[in-house]
Amino acid sequence: MTSATATTRVCFELRIKPELLDEYIARHSPVWPEMLAEIAAAGRRNYSLFLGDGGRLIGYYETDDDEAAQAYLAGSEVAARWEAEMARFFIGLDGRPDQAATPLTEIFHLHDQLAAAATTHKESTAS
Repeated sequence: MTSATATTRVCFELRIKPELLDEYIARHSPVWPEMLAEIAAAGRRNYSLFLGDGGRLIGYYETDDDEAAQAYLAGSEVAARWEAEMARFFIGLDGRPDQAATPLTEIFHLHDQLAAAATTHKESTAS
């Protein structure tokens, strides 16, 4: 019997140098096909980047094993080339952008809270 794997939601923040914003956006329109394939092969899905004022970049993806996804990309020659080219765009970054981004802590997820509320409701009506 196979147990269900919980999806891990990962959100991170980076800062882009304001003078390089236009070029950064252009480099993602589109991303290299071989890099897209590596992201998928690493097990990341539902991956998005959001750009805010002043070069604030928020990234989000889902994976079943973030440690394995990170390790896969850390060993990928394609990802290393992509990250080497992207490194110059970021402020205050020590290391590869895909490995050194600041993770954000999830404090709310609608689906999880709805599921918990439904379970609590079922338990209280069964008593």
